[in-house]
Amino acid sequence: MKDYYEILGVPHNASQEEIKKAFHKLAHKYHPHKGGDEKKFKEINEAYQVLSNKEKRAQYDKFGRVFENGGGQEQGQDFDFSWAWGNGGQNVNMDFDFEDLGDIGDIFSDFFGHNTRSQKTKKDLRKGKDIQIEIEVSLEEVLTGTTKRIILTKMIPCSRCNGSGAEPNTLIKECFSCRGTGQVQQIKKTFFGSFTTLTICPECNGDGYKPEKPCIVCKGEGRVKGEEEINISIPRGIDTNQVIKIEGKGEAGRRGGKPGNLFIKILVKEHEIFERKGDDLYMKLPITFSQAALGDEVEILTLDKKKILLKIPAGSESGKILKISGKGIPHFSGFGKGSLYIELIVKIPKNLTKEQKETIKKLKELGL
Repeated sequence: MKDYYEILGVPHNASQEEIKKAFHKLAHKYHPHKGGDEKKFKEINEAYQVLSNKEKRAQYDKFGRVFENGGGQEQGQDFDFSWAWGNGGQNVNMDFDFEDLGDIGDIFSDFFGHNTRSQKTKKDLRKGKDIQIEIEVSLEEVLTGTTKRIILTKMIPCSRCNGSGAEPNTLIKECFSCRGTGQVQQIKKTFFGSFTTLTICPECNGDGYKPEKPCIVCKGEGRVKGEEEINISIPRGIDTNQVIKIEGKGEAGRRGGKPGNLFIKILVKEHEIFERKGDDLYMKLPITFSQAALGDEVEILTLDKKKILLKIPAGSESGKILKISGKGIPHFSGFGKGSLYIELIVKIPKNLTKEQKETIKKLKELGL
């Protein structure tokens, strides 16, 4: 009697997830198309069909065998794929992801009628790739908004053929291989038998047509490597890791296909004075002992280079935070601004003059 647990290399108390992973690993290893052992592959599949099914596994654990449909028919030693197909897949455990199996999944998908891979249209196949870039901006630029001019090296439409891929004054004809459909039939031969599937036409790359005479510059692609200068508008209030999308500014599509999009990830540079938290700004302001004790009015420079008068209350301790509304970063929604928070740092002098020491001694005598 076969030990299905030993075949899959899992313990008897293995979870369904462990059984599934073991099957995937062994199926890839022993797949006949990859030089594996066909008999071993069938044995692995037989073990998986039983252990991945709750009822069958319970029967196997109790009796050491599996009986189909409650009758006395014992499950055969070799899994009969033709029987499964003829019976619409009944009693066959289909609870696994064909796409996870890679090449094996393609075969199972074709065999059992599960098409897990969507067919791309001609338009999709000609579409240009998206481009992702990063741009650094200063905190001052975030405050006001700005425009950045960049030069992108990418695929651009061919100027000779205007993106058609054909030499000027020549025709574009239907592909003789696929008859304009962009797809051809492909026969896959497996140990299950031969199966016919549709695949992208290699002659026209799925376009369905070909230039009678390919453009001598782009070789029929309709695009060439080049540069494009682009102005990027950075809105005020934008934050690090936010992404700006510009449609149609990615790679040019093949033979007049739709261009890709440009995605710009924003990185806000650190500021030497101000720290951003959301739309609020934070800064530290050093003050003297006398300013903290008696209070004062000091002039500070905000992020927009404007001078404002800040009132320091008498008796302020080091670490006290003062708030000024409306002096932070503009809200990305376009309405209002964050606040500016100023942390007071009382400076303790290290190198005192003789006169200063005498003064402090007098303050000490007075209980200060």
